[in-house]
Amino acid sequence: MLLDVGGVFLVPTHDRIMGAFARAGFTPSVGILDRAHYAGALTFPFTADETIDWATRWRAYLDGYMTECGTPDEMREDVHQHLDSEFADAALWLREFPGSRDGLRELAETGVRLGIISNADGLIGARLAQAEILQVGPGLGVDVECVIDSGAVGVMKPDPRIFRLALDAMGITAADAWYVGDMPGIDVIGARAAGLHPVLMDPYELHLDADYDRIGSLSELAKIVGSK
Repeated sequence: MLLDVGGVFLVPTHDRIMGAFARAGFTPSVGILDRAHYAGALTFPFTADETIDWATRWRAYLDGYMTECGTPDEMREDVHQHLDSEFADAALWLREFPGSRDGLRELAETGVRLGIISNADGLIGARLAQAEILQVGPGLGVDVECVIDSGAVGVMKPDPRIFRLALDAMGITAADAWYVGDMPGIDVIGARAAGLHPVLMDPYELHLDADYDRIGSLSELAKIVGSK
């Protein structure tokens, strides 16, 4: 079982997001911020069409995020500018998503082999270990077999090469692996291209018509794995 980090374990820090909105003159409800990330993931283009550049894709994500937060039309450009600046920093993703720590432990207790693949800045393994969520080998968090960070290996999802690095590190084939992520346009597309079985983290049930498997939590995934 290979897992993403953003949207699975960690989501954007509320204080920094609220600060970005405040600098643009708008204050959304802090209670909507976690859901806004998954709403943005829904609007990120779900296509392998390489003619759509990253800026266009990322703008679609931020548009979905802003819409979920109720951003007034006349403030959207200012809000976009400030949000884009915050999201440019991988260290924004430090808020632990509720239930993820316990869910990971439940997943580990099933005996399934675990690894991590994340688009990050080369430091995600250290952050997760410091937070005592997980680490490679024995430690205070859950023991995983690998942490593949795009910032360290030089290739990002949805490029299938980053998935193959994890498969090679664990000595498994794509046909034997599932990948759990939160963004269809990155994680589902990438996992499919690499031959893995994609599972989408969908805690707010925003993808009811999807043609891929969905879970609401890692605890739910643990129950599915434990029943097999």
